[in-house]
Amino acid sequence: QVQLVESGGGLVQAGGSLRLSCAASGRSFSTYRMGWFGQAPGKEREFVAVIRWSGTITYYADSVKGRFTISRDNAENIVYLQMNSLKPEDTAVYHCAATGRRSSGLRSPDEVDYWGQGTQVTVSS
Repeated sequence: QVQLVESGGGLVQAGGSLRLSCAASGRSFSTYRMGWFGQAPGKEREFVAVIRWSGTITYYADSVKGRFTISRDNAENIVYLQMNSLKPEDTAVYHCAATGRRSSGLRSPDEVDYWGQGTQVTVSS
């Protein structure tokens, strides 16, 4: 069992930056694929970024490439999402996600085994 707790959300002006953190509890964290999904008001939860267990392989949604960076610290059981050059359309609740399934790419909500409660990011224009 894995529990995920996000922090770091808030209100920021367009062009600003935020860093989200996801603290994970449970064994074998370093073997889990970790990711972030965003859910804007009235929309479905969407893939943002994923990082494999080694931390060397990452994938991003096209909308955030070049602006967001996902990273992990396996010693501390934390996953980060550095968000730069934020836009109003980035406004959403951001959820940390995890899977222990090697067959899961963690690119869609149905590939997620564990969810965090979410942290609100609001970008004003």
